[in-house]
Amino acid sequence: MTSVVIPVKPFDLVIFGATGDLAMRKLLPALFRRHAVAQIPEEARIVGVSMSEHSTEEFRELASNALTQHIPEDELDETLLASFLDRLSYIANDVTDVNGWTELVDTMALFPDRIRVFYLAVGPSLFGAISRGLASAGLSDGKARLVVEKPLGHDLDSAKKLNAEIGDVFNEDCTYRIDHYLGKETVQNLMALRFANALFEPIWNAQSIDHVQITAAESLGVGTRGGYYDNSGAMRDMVQNHLLQLLCLIAMEPPHDFNGDAVRDEKLKVLRSLKPLAGHDALENTVRGQYRATETSPSYVDEAGNPQSKTECYVAIKAEIGNWRWSGVPFYLRTGKKLRSQATEIAIVFKKPPHSVFGNLSTPLNPNVLSIRLQPDEGLQIELMTKEPGPGGFRLHSTPLDVTFAEKLGDEFEMPDAYERLLMDVVRGDQTLFMRGDEVEAAWQWIDPIMDAWEASGVAPETYDSGSVGPTASVEMMAKTGRRWRKI
Repeated sequence: MTSVVIPVKPFDLVIFGATGDLAMRKLLPALFRRHAVAQIPEEARIVGVSMSEHSTEEFRELASNALTQHIPEDELDETLLASFLDRLSYIANDVTDVNGWTELVDTMALFPDRIRVFYLAVGPSLFGAISRGLASAGLSDGKARLVVEKPLGHDLDSAKKLNAEIGDVFNEDCTYRIDHYLGKETVQNLMALRFANALFEPIWNAQSIDHVQITAAESLGVGTRGGYYDNSGAMRDMVQNHLLQLLCLIAMEPPHDFNGDAVRDEKLKVLRSLKPLAGHDALENTVRGQYRATETSPSYVDEAGNPQSKTECYVAIKAEIGNWRWSGVPFYLRTGKKLRSQATEIAIVFKKPPHSVFGNLSTPLNPNVLSIRLQPDEGLQIELMTKEPGPGGFRLHSTPLDVTFAEKLGDEFEMPDAYERLLMDVVRGDQTLFMRGDEVEAAWQWIDPIMDAWEASGVAPETYDSGSVGPTASVEMMAKTGRRWRKI
């Protein structure tokens, strides 16, 4: 199976923070792959902007080294690489200097009617300064689009301030808040699964579903990012954006149309329907954890460089949605570092049949489970009860019906990175897979009371063994209702 490549219109993409890790590790490789399949027109330009004093040739050399590191050798055709590097130019610019925008203005003036994408691959402290700089330089008008990365605030107040700073210059329909999870093919297939098939909608509710599990497990620790991570933690780094966005896609009502505002309107309703968790309720329905040291690896507090740290690198939450469709269905969210394996999965666990007609003839019935794997081995799996073949007793067992995309699409098809899709969506002007400002604020409005309760309790996160499934309390939280986490 081959994918259909639809070229986009000519554009100018300006990457602020172009010499940083995100640009070199994700953005430039994604753009190179879109260039390699001729989706990017020949006239399109990519302009790197950073405070570092580099020439365009030096920037191209940095980009070439990054592509060599992050793109497999068999994809790096010399001719393709050379033609891609020819697209790149570089401007050294201190964005806080109001007089430092002349060169970028002159560069953009060559094609004044083009789509302009300004990608802020920088810290949020610079979002306001860059937005104001673009406005004062006359670059925020017309077809200009602004792309910003997380963290989109540290709490509700800071998120509102950030939205206001950006909103003073760029309208909401020109602002793209990127969450790379939403660009994953499997996440998009979740929407196709729900809204392009008549099979699931009649049972996608509290009458048929027992509970939902959303897991984002990592096998690595915080490593050299410990100092940065200790100021954010798993709740801000993963739950507030990635996991809540996945929850929204599972729980949302069908939108009236598949477009940016229609989809995001329905996601917003879910966020506003989340039952508040504050005070005692927050402590009862959440678990925090930090991994312990082993003989061969340091603990979280060692890597964070803060022996007194109460920052969580593991979170488990039992959430509920207070609406007609989902009343009484718990949504279990968990994410953590230094766990048994690397895995991101959504599991829809259906209720068991109300009565077994097989009596003593068979083994107990397991619930049906629909699992959507984001990594590794992206795909879908449905677990059904079937009879074991052969004579003798009537023995049932759980049988997976597996759709692993890599197998079904063929060896020649490579799953695109999320940034490839999202970057081209910005150029197209499609906001369906991007967060809206009110979504971000609604997520923080639910998260803040939980974190306030943690701080007020004064209780440190529970420690857990590296390479385990996480804190004992998270297992107990599930066991209290007769449920258990899926294996990771």
